[in-house]
Amino acid sequence: MKVSIVRPSGDPEVQREFRGALSMFATGVAVITAPRREGLPIGMTVASFNSVSLDPPLILFSVDRRSLSLGDLCASDSYAVNVLEESQQDMSNRFAKGNGDKWGWRDNTTDQCDTPVLLPDTLATFECEPYAQYDGGDHVIFVGRVTRHRTRSQGRPLIFFGGRYHTLNGVHAASA
Repeated sequence: MKVSIVRPSGDPEVQREFRGALSMFATGVAVITAPRREGLPIGMTVASFNSVSLDPPLILFSVDRRSLSLGDLCASDSYAVNVLEESQQDMSNRFAKGNGDKWGWRDNTTDQCDTPVLLPDTLATFECEPYAQYDGGDHVIFVGRVTRHRTRSQGRPLIFFGGRYHTLNGVHAASA
Protein backbone atom coordinates (compact mmCIF):
# COMPACT_ATOMS: atom_id res chain seq x y z
CA MET A 1 0.00 0.00 0.00
CA LYS A 2 1.35 3.40 -0.98
CA VAL A 3 0.94 6.22 1.55
CA SER A 4 1.04 9.82 0.35
CA ILE A 5 0.75 12.99 2.39
CA VAL A 6 -1.43 15.55 0.64
CA ARG A 7 -0.56 19.20 1.06
CA PRO A 8 -2.01 22.13 -0.87
CA SER A 9 0.05 22.29 -4.01
CA GLY A 10 -0.24 23.05 -7.68
CA ASP A 11 2.06 20.08 -8.34
CA PRO A 12 0.44 17.97 -11.09
CA GLU A 13 2.02 14.77 -9.71
CA VAL A 14 0.49 15.34 -6.26
CA GLN A 15 -2.90 16.04 -7.88
CA ARG A 16 -2.63 12.91 -10.05
CA GLU A 17 -1.89 10.73 -7.02
CA PHE A 18 -4.77 12.27 -5.07
CA ARG A 19 -7.15 11.78 -8.00
CA GLY A 20 -6.03 8.15 -8.21
CA ALA A 21 -6.79 7.62 -4.52
CA LEU A 22 -10.24 9.23 -4.94
CA SER A 23 -10.95 6.94 -7.89
CA MET A 24 -10.99 3.99 -5.48
CA PHE A 25 -14.46 5.10 -4.36
CA ALA A 26 -17.00 3.74 -6.84
CA THR A 27 -19.68 6.23 -7.88
CA GLY A 28 -22.68 6.32 -10.09
CA VAL A 29 -22.64 8.55 -13.15
CA ALA A 30 -25.08 11.40 -13.72
CA VAL A 31 -25.62 14.15 -16.28
CA ILE A 32 -26.57 17.59 -15.01
CA THR A 33 -28.89 19.45 -17.39
CA ALA A 34 -30.22 23.00 -17.19
CA PRO A 35 -31.80 25.58 -19.46
CA ARG A 36 -29.59 28.29 -20.88
CA ARG A 37 -30.85 31.79 -21.59
CA GLU A 38 -29.45 31.65 -25.11
CA GLY A 39 -28.54 28.62 -27.16
CA LEU A 40 -28.67 24.93 -26.41
CA PRO A 41 -29.23 23.72 -22.84
CA ILE A 42 -26.39 22.96 -20.45
CA GLY A 43 -25.35 19.33 -20.13
CA MET A 44 -22.37 17.93 -18.20
CA THR A 45 -21.35 14.55 -16.79
CA VAL A 46 -20.56 14.34 -13.08
CA ALA A 47 -19.64 11.59 -10.65
CA SER A 48 -20.10 13.82 -7.61
CA PHE A 49 -23.83 13.45 -6.97
CA ASN A 50 -25.12 12.73 -3.46
CA SER A 51 -28.15 13.02 -1.21
CA VAL A 52 -28.13 15.68 1.52
CA SER A 53 -31.51 15.77 3.25
CA LEU A 54 -34.95 14.15 3.14
CA ASP A 55 -36.74 17.13 4.71
CA PRO A 56 -36.38 19.34 2.83
CA PRO A 57 -35.44 17.07 -0.09
CA LEU A 58 -31.91 18.18 -0.99
CA ILE A 59 -29.19 16.78 -3.26
CA LEU A 60 -25.71 18.02 -4.17
CA PHE A 61 -23.17 17.82 -6.97
CA SER A 62 -19.97 19.69 -7.77
CA VAL A 63 -18.71 21.31 -10.96
CA ASP A 64 -15.14 22.15 -11.91
CA ARG A 65 -14.52 25.91 -11.99
CA ARG A 66 -12.98 25.48 -15.46
CA SER A 67 -16.29 24.24 -16.88
CA LEU A 68 -17.43 26.30 -19.85
CA SER A 69 -21.03 26.10 -18.57
CA LEU A 70 -20.35 27.09 -14.95
CA GLY A 71 -21.55 30.71 -15.28
CA ASP A 72 -24.79 29.68 -16.96
CA LEU A 73 -25.40 26.93 -14.39
CA CYS A 74 -24.79 29.33 -11.49
CA ALA A 75 -27.38 31.70 -12.96
CA SER A 76 -29.97 29.03 -13.79
CA ASP A 77 -33.22 28.88 -11.83
CA SER A 78 -33.60 25.13 -12.37
CA TYR A 79 -31.57 22.06 -13.23
CA ALA A 80 -31.93 18.30 -13.31
CA VAL A 81 -29.74 15.40 -12.24
CA ASN A 82 -30.14 12.47 -14.65
CA VAL A 83 -28.79 9.17 -13.23
CA LEU A 84 -27.40 7.02 -16.04
CA GLU A 85 -27.90 3.30 -16.49
CA GLU A 86 -25.21 0.84 -17.52
CA SER A 87 -25.92 1.01 -21.27
CA GLN A 88 -25.44 4.81 -21.35
CA GLN A 89 -21.65 5.07 -21.42
CA ASP A 90 -21.87 6.85 -24.79
CA MET A 91 -24.22 9.43 -23.29
CA SER A 92 -21.84 9.97 -20.38
CA ASN A 93 -18.95 10.50 -22.80
CA ARG A 94 -21.01 12.88 -24.98
CA PHE A 95 -21.83 15.14 -22.02
CA ALA A 96 -18.32 14.90 -20.54
CA LYS A 97 -16.88 16.88 -23.46
CA GLY A 98 -16.40 20.61 -23.03
CA ASN A 99 -17.62 21.48 -26.50
CA GLY A 100 -19.42 19.76 -29.32
CA ASP A 101 -22.94 18.79 -30.19
CA LYS A 102 -24.37 17.30 -27.01
CA TRP A 103 -28.04 17.69 -27.95
CA GLY A 104 -28.29 17.05 -31.72
CA TRP A 105 -29.24 13.40 -31.17
CA ARG A 106 -32.48 14.35 -29.39
CA ASP A 107 -35.52 16.26 -30.61
CA ASN A 108 -37.37 16.93 -27.36
CA THR A 109 -35.19 17.67 -24.34
CA THR A 110 -37.52 19.63 -22.08
CA ASP A 111 -40.33 18.63 -19.81
CA GLN A 112 -43.36 20.63 -18.72
CA CYS A 113 -41.21 22.96 -16.57
CA ASP A 114 -38.73 23.74 -19.37
CA THR A 115 -35.92 22.02 -17.50
CA PRO A 116 -34.09 19.79 -19.97
CA VAL A 117 -34.14 16.14 -18.91
CA LEU A 118 -32.90 12.91 -20.45
CA LEU A 119 -36.08 10.90 -19.83
CA PRO A 120 -37.16 8.22 -20.43
CA ASP A 121 -33.65 6.85 -20.78
CA THR A 122 -32.30 7.42 -17.27
CA LEU A 123 -32.69 5.35 -14.10
CA ALA A 124 -33.76 8.40 -12.12
CA THR A 125 -34.21 12.11 -12.74
CA PHE A 126 -34.27 14.74 -10.01
CA GLU A 127 -35.59 18.15 -11.05
CA CYS A 128 -34.34 20.87 -8.72
CA GLU A 129 -34.43 24.51 -7.89
CA PRO A 130 -31.21 26.06 -6.57
CA TYR A 131 -30.93 25.94 -2.77
CA ALA A 132 -27.27 26.94 -2.13
CA GLN A 133 -23.84 27.17 -3.75
CA TYR A 134 -20.58 26.73 -1.86
CA ASP A 135 -16.89 27.23 -2.54
CA GLY A 136 -15.28 23.84 -3.00
CA GLY A 137 -11.73 24.84 -3.94
CA ASP A 138 -11.34 24.19 -7.65
CA HIS A 139 -15.04 23.19 -7.78
CA VAL A 140 -18.38 24.84 -6.95
CA ILE A 141 -20.73 22.74 -4.82
CA PHE A 142 -24.38 23.01 -5.85
CA VAL A 143 -27.16 22.06 -3.43
CA GLY A 144 -30.55 21.68 -5.08
CA ARG A 145 -34.03 21.36 -3.60
CA VAL A 146 -35.79 18.52 -5.39
CA THR A 147 -39.15 19.61 -6.77
CA ARG A 148 -39.92 16.41 -8.70
CA HIS A 149 -38.26 13.04 -9.20
CA ARG A 150 -38.95 10.07 -11.44
CA THR A 151 -37.48 6.58 -11.41
CA ARG A 152 -37.60 3.50 -13.60
CA SER A 153 -38.59 0.26 -11.98
CA GLN A 154 -35.82 -1.70 -13.71
CA GLY A 155 -32.25 -1.14 -14.78
CA ARG A 156 -28.74 -1.10 -13.40
CA PRO A 157 -26.49 1.91 -12.81
CA LEU A 158 -23.44 2.94 -14.78
CA ILE A 159 -20.53 2.84 -12.31
CA PHE A 160 -17.26 4.78 -12.43
CA PHE A 161 -14.32 3.26 -10.53
CA GLY A 162 -10.56 3.44 -10.94
CA GLY A 163 -10.88 5.90 -13.83
CA ARG A 164 -13.08 3.53 -15.91
CA TYR A 165 -16.71 2.57 -16.40
CA HIS A 166 -18.01 -0.59 -14.75
CA THR A 167 -21.31 -2.42 -14.34
CA LEU A 168 -22.74 -4.39 -11.44
CA ASN A 169 -22.43 -7.65 -13.44
CA GLY A 170 -25.75 -8.87 -12.17
CA VAL A 171 -24.73 -8.76 -8.50
CA HIS A 172 -27.49 -7.35 -6.32
CA ALA A 173 -26.79 -6.33 -2.74
CA ALA A 174 -29.42 -6.49 -0.02
CA SER A 175 -31.18 -3.20 0.72
CA ALA A 176 -30.05 -1.19 3.68
